[in-house]
Amino acid sequence: MQPTYPDDPWSSVADDWGRYWGDFARPVWEPLLRAAAVGSGTRVLDVGCGTGELLEHLQERGARPSGVDPASRMVELARARAVGVDVRAGELERLPFDDDTFDALLAVNAFQFAEDQDRALAEAGRVLAPGGVLGLAGWAERARNDLDAINTALAAADDEDPPEDGPLRVEGGLAEVFRGAGWELLDGGVVSVPWTARHDTDLVRGILFGERDATIADLAPVVVAAAAPYRRPDGSYRLVNAFRWAVARGPA
Repeated sequence: MQPTYPDDPWSSVADDWGRYWGDFARPVWEPLLRAAAVGSGTRVLDVGCGTGELLEHLQERGARPSGVDPASRMVELARARAVGVDVRAGELERLPFDDDTFDALLAVNAFQFAEDQDRALAEAGRVLAPGGVLGLAGWAERARNDLDAINTALAAADDEDPPEDGPLRVEGGLAEVFRGAGWELLDGGVVSVPWTARHDTDLVRGILFGERDATIADLAPVVVAAAAPYRRPDGSYRLVNAFRWAVARGPA
């Protein structure tokens, strides 16, 4: 049985996160790494590295990756996946690395969790070497995501309104963050990011990971009904979503 982490909620769901979502953002990696000029020998810090899929990919392309994540179980799993990579516990606002250490810093589906975005950008600038770049990627607006149909149905089941789009999700949101902090925007875009589930069980567990078994049983019919338009003839599901990304160079 997986241990529980009462004061570390992301650790408690880390194994399920890796199982259902670990490489979900893979389609955004290539444009992000290309714009950040990540290649052989590039020193890269993956912030919010999760279970280490991007770190492993960076290893395979010859980069020199390091990782950081606030959840202790995520750190354990990332170290096991990307063997030999320096993975540390930490947050974007307080990076446990020295000044001028990296050529590129990446935060995929992570920057929105920063409680103080100005401080997070300052920390990124601190650990980047002169001329270094920061790449951000995360969910686009709800209207671009098939998963929104399920989230809307779950909100209705709880007599709640669906969550509104945050400023980072809309067109120009990431660019505005960079420009407001004096960073030079280099490139950006939107990438299609499909999510698949092999069958109803994976669909329900993937959507409701972290919930109690009783809650999962209660909400499973809601999830399956909302996902019906995306069910394929073999019983699997494919929901097409979108990530926005942007890469910028720090202030001189």
